[in-house]
Amino acid sequence: MNVIVNNYKQPAKIAINLFKSDVCGNLSKRCATTVADYKITWVRPEKILNLSSEMSGEGLKVEVNPSDFGKIYDELSELKNASDIVKRMFMLRFLPRKATIALKREKILELVRRHKLDSISPEAQIAIMTCDICELQEQFAKYPTNKKIKVKLLETIGKRRKYLRYLRQWDYRRFEWILEKLNLVYKPVPELPHQITRKDSLRQLTEKHCNKIMQEKLDAYKKELKELQKDFYIEKAKKFAFIRKEELACGLQPSVSEEDIARAEQKAKEYQM
Repeated sequence: MNVIVNNYKQPAKIAINLFKSDVCGNLSKRCATTVADYKITWVRPEKILNLSSEMSGEGLKVEVNPSDFGKIYDELSELKNASDIVKRMFMLRFLPRKATIALKREKILELVRRHKLDSISPEAQIAIMTCDICELQEQFAKYPTNKKIKVKLLETIGKRRKYLRYLRQWDYRRFEWILEKLNLVYKPVPELPHQITRKDSLRQLTEKHCNKIMQEKLDAYKKELKELQKDFYIEKAKKFAFIRKEELACGLQPSVSEEDIARAEQKAKEYQM
């Protein structure tokens, strides 16, 4: 019994020694490969935030010069003759931030509004919301932990998407026009997965079957009318000839010409073929 056990142990020891040797080590290296052997360097892509301009579809950039006057003071004639010190007081760099936002909103509104006082039309509302979204995104980039800005930004993006969906449904040409003017990318909300139910399937099959029966009845009625047209044109040609003959016999100007009779006879021959 000991001899048999020793005979089984010897091949195992030989195999272990071969794997430890350099010959089998080189063989295992040639056969087995790892990711490092292919010399591939994988870099994790940058994470795009849901509230960024790339996700919301923003592409319009309105530049405002800090040396410009505010929206209210730009049209004043008194500032034209005022001194430089007085003019600097009404420049955007010395005014509150809301003056800069108002001027940006006015420039965006000029691109799409219907008239000078338009602020209610869907195009004007979308332009105002676009300006608000750009400002809120700038603020959110500075203060990413501010929950109020985040909620307001999400609400404005959703509201603008609702307006765009309305325009897309009822006035597609205006929808394409406003996307081009404001340089927007419309990203609709993906539809929810449809759940297949027995009731909906039966309703669709019933509608398909009813449409098939209706089409068969319409085709049969068209065929019947086409067969009746042959007799109709034959009788029409005979009545036209009778009317013309009677009118000529009474000395009246015929209301039916020979061309009308020939046309009716030609139609009758076409349907007989």
